[in-house]
Amino acid sequence: MSGDTDVMALLAANGGRGRRGEPVVLATVVSTKGSTPRKTGAKMLVDKDGVVAGTIGGGCGEAEVIEAALAVLGGASPEIVQVDLTDELTSWSPAVCGGVMDVFVERADGAVER
Repeated sequence: MSGDTDVMALLAANGGRGRRGEPVVLATVVSTKGSTPRKTGAKMLVDKDGVVAGTIGGGCGEAEVIEAALAVLGGASPEIVQVDLTDELTSWSPAVCGGVMDVFVERADGAVER
């Protein structure tokens, strides 16, 4: 499952929860600047095991968002994660697209664990 429509269909079918009925985090690209792998509106779900449905672009940036998603599942507040893909071309980093994405990370079912 990789499309944003598929992600939303999964949530709708499961009442804001993942495939196994467990809480999941919805990560949504809310803004972009420059060259980025995905654009505003791209969505990804993350479950407690770090398993994803959909994508916000892959690589190191997606790993940062997965880490934040796991924190939200653990009780942290929803947040905006800034994914900076502007490393120098000579850095050999796989995260050199030239842009920046802001990704909002929140519980998909709207619950806040405390």
